[in-house]
Amino acid sequence: ARAGVRIMVHENWRWQPWYREIKRRIDAGDIGRPITYHFRIRQRDGLGSNPYPNQPYFAEMARLLVYETLIHPIDTARFIFGDIATLFARLRRYNPLIAGEDRAILTLTHSDGTDGIIDGHRFLNPEPPGPAMGDSLFEGDAGALRVLANGEIHSGGECVWRYSGPEGYKGDSVLATQRHFIDALRTGSPFETGLSEYAQSFLAVDAAYRSATEARAVSLE
Repeated sequence: ARAGVRIMVHENWRWQPWYREIKRRIDAGDIGRPITYHFRIRQRDGLGSNPYPNQPYFAEMARLLVYETLIHPIDTARFIFGDIATLFARLRRYNPLIAGEDRAILTLTHSDGTDGIIDGHRFLNPEPPGPAMGDSLFEGDAGALRVLANGEIHSGGECVWRYSGPEGYKGDSVLATQRHFIDALRTGSPFETGLSEYAQSFLAVDAAYRSATEARAVSLE
């Protein structure tokens, strides 16, 4: 800030098109007043004698699942519902060959009163398979929306939205993130994930580890 240099964190999960559509629908009142949400994050690469073969350094990280993976749904939840007021976490390690936690359940309450659960492990693949790395459910007092791992959005048992864009990473979310960065540089508009804004997601990660250590809910306000 002193040097006048603008910085943005490349957080592309909130740019996955199904989550952009979920926020649009929630803001439009499709589920009424939001009550709760649930992210189930899954990927089968954390078990056995060779965990995380594509990123073997994961096995040596003292902070793993929340720090490396669940930061993404934490930030996505903040994108949809705003800042987090309190967070309670339970963390465990199943695979004895790794240093950090590989199982986590986070309970979050946002400043607007919405409650949520982020439930993560990397022992099973999501069903159906797809780029969303799990499924999610968003409930309000007038209905619910579910995102399947293949990126479809369902309501009342019917598919109401399906991604039909390019096959880039997770719905071309990296390209969307880069476009936002360049557009904001050109126009001078704020970054969605500038440091001062994204700091709240970092604080939530730290709160999760503190909560698990102290066995209590941690306030972020």
